[in-house]
Amino acid sequence: MSENSPTILNRKSSHLFYVEERFELGVVLSGTEIKSIRSGNISLNEAWVDLSDKQELWLVGAHIDEYKQAHQFNHLPAQRRKLLAHTHEILKMKKAKELKGYTLIPLKLYFKNRFAKIEVGICRGKDKGDRRADIIKQENKKEIARIVKHRERE
Repeated sequence: MSENSPTILNRKSSHLFYVEERFELGVVLSGTEIKSIRSGNISLNEAWVDLSDKQELWLVGAHIDEYKQAHQFNHLPAQRRKLLAHTHEILKMKKAKELKGYTLIPLKLYFKNRFAKIEVGICRGKDKGDRRADIIKQENKKEIARIVKHRERE
């Protein structure tokens, strides 16, 4: 991964979902979409992965801003984008999606050997109690780190 290519994270995913399994998938993109992603103009916060009847995966809800220098040859910012996966991965995702409470969520988008890759997770939603417990754990870790740092100074 080069320094110019950012890794775009879906920050909401870790807060709202438990990630059971992860897959690395390819994404079919146009030239203006790639240029816009390389400049960091993409949002995965409201995105999800849809499975069609033809056993195809689609990225839905991802917003890739228009590339300003493209003018009339630009792409649509909120269109569906096809994802590339092996058949056994698609079947695994289909079985998981059929189970109640599971969904397919894009976790991050990055570049690997010039190609855009997206990490998709089979996720199960957290309820409010789980989210609150996670927040309490994070606060406790921060408090312990503060105490340790304060004691090291003494």
